[in-house]
Amino acid sequence: MHYDESTITLVRDALIITLKLAAPILLAGIVVGLAVSLIQSVTSIQDQTLSFVPKIVVMILAAIILIPWITIKLVEYAASLLSLS
Repeated sequence: MHYDESTITLVRDALIITLKLAAPILLAGIVVGLAVSLIQSVTSIQDQTLSFVPKIVVMILAAIILIPWITIKLVEYAASLLSLS
C-alpha cells in the first residue's frame, strides 16, 4: 500500500500530542501507586480500594490542574492543522 506522507505526518503528530498530554497525568498515578504500594507492604494492609482511590483522586486533581496547559497545547495543535490546508 502507498500512503500519503502528509497523512502519516498528521497521524504521527496526533499520537505524539496525545502522549504528551496524557504523560503527566499517568505519571502522577504511577508515583501515587508506588507510594501506596510501599505503605501497603510496610503495614501489611492489602485492601484493593486503598490503592485504587488515591490514584484516581490524584489523577483527577492533576487533570484539573493541567487543564490550562492541555487547552493551550490542543489549540496550538488545532491551529497548526488549520494552517496546513
